[in-house]
Amino acid sequence: MSKELNKKEDETNKQDDQLQTEKQEAQPEEAKNQEKLEKEQEEPPPPSAEELKELRINAAKAEEYYERLLRQVAETDNLRKRLAKEKQDAIRYANESLIEQLLPTMDSFDMAISAANSTSENTIDSLKTGVEMVHGQLKRTLEDTGLTEIDATGQIFNPALHEAISRKETDEAADGTVIEQIRKGYQLNERLVRPASVIVATSPNSETEQKESENE
Repeated sequence: MSKELNKKEDETNKQDDQLQTEKQEAQPEEAKNQEKLEKEQEEPPPPSAEELKELRINAAKAEEYYERLLRQVAETDNLRKRLAKEKQDAIRYANESLIEQLLPTMDSFDMAISAANSTSENTIDSLKTGVEMVHGQLKRTLEDTGLTEIDATGQIFNPALHEAISRKETDEAADGTVIEQIRKGYQLNERLVRPASVIVATSPNSETEQKESENE
């Protein structure tokens, strides 16, 4: 019985020794494989001829695109500077055309003043005529630029065009009608420049009714 036990024990020991030996033999192989794998990862294979050719082509394209980008940036910067200068000039000389059209009117004023100073006679009528001519010339010049007068007299009060400075009781005009224009209003190409200052008619009855409603 003891012989059989010893025999089994010997066989078990042999198996253990064999497994240990196999394990020891496998470890160097695994280490070699790991070292080989790490070396392959650290040192990639050199590029092939086709890959080198493609890299050169891509590098040439990148250089070309970079030069184009530099040119576009320079052109954009020049355009920005030119537009800024044009904007400044437009602001600075925005009224140049209007001034040119007003210069003849200034000449007419100069001539009228010179004529009034050079004469010894009291020529009020001629001076009045000269002023009226200059006024008409100035009015035509402004109309040519798109300026129009607002004719408010006799019109229904319009808060978009008129500025009521007072109300006046009257039976001669309908309630809310402009009966007098104190100062002219103007529009520039249908845009309001200055409202017309007006006096608006109101009927005596409406004033009485308004006071009665306020008292209530």
